[in-house]
Amino acid sequence: MDRLSENKRAAIWSFALLLVSLLVWELSISTQQVATGELTEYELLTGAGTAKAGVPPPSEVIVKAWEELSNPFYDAGPNDKGIGIQIGYSIYRVLTGYFLAALIAIPLGFLIGMSSVAYKALNPFIQVLRPISPLAWMPLALFIIQDSEASAIFVIFICSIWPMLLNTAFGVAGVREDWVNVARTHELSALKSAFTVVLPAAAPTIVTGMRISIGIAWLVIVAAEMLVGGTGIGYYVWNEWNNLDLTSVIFSILMIGVVGMLLDAAFGLLQRRVAYVE
Repeated sequence: MDRLSENKRAAIWSFALLLVSLLVWELSISTQQVATGELTEYELLTGAGTAKAGVPPPSEVIVKAWEELSNPFYDAGPNDKGIGIQIGYSIYRVLTGYFLAALIAIPLGFLIGMSSVAYKALNPFIQVLRPISPLAWMPLALFIIQDSEASAIFVIFICSIWPMLLNTAFGVAGVREDWVNVARTHELSALKSAFTVVLPAAAPTIVTGMRISIGIAWLVIVAAEMLVGGTGIGYYVWNEWNNLDLTSVIFSILMIGVVGMLLDAAFGLLQRRVAYVE
């Protein structure tokens, strides 16, 4: 009961903070209107009487969100697609690169975690490649792969592989020695020991790495799509910025945050499922 009341209090505080933030934002945006009767003829010719573009108030963003979300899957041409279609393209690229990274990172992480020789041999390469920015990989990927779609997926792959790899290696190496000894006592093969003893014990750490990686993948795809263009939420942001539509830019930023939160929540649920108490 105390836990439930604590969650309710937290929700009330969050909602109140949101309302206050929106109110302050709305009140801080003042419409710049110049009385045309007080302007000289030169000022009118130079456009001094026109309203200057500024940050839109939250009321305009809410109206824009309603317009976009009421028909999110419309397709009126290459440069005019609904927000649902754009997010769908981005999620497809993210999940493709992400699962390709998982197919390599988790088995390789097992190898590194179970072999100190493999760790010492591969660790220098990991430490050199891990800090490289996704924007640094993109020109090389475009030159070698010669395809913007595949290049974006490659950048997702190369940037999301490291947290999964390192967390898997750390989790496998941290499995209690007595559990491994029990498996050896029962004369289990190395493969069976890995699946029945090591994997369940290391699963919470592995899923933590996967959770970190999905967040990195979602961050990277926005920057990648701004460069490669065509489709996706990153392209949508850049296209609306080129159209000087700040309302759509703010709306798309909020949608990026919401989708990222949902992806993180999905892996948070998986993380709770595999957690255990010794």
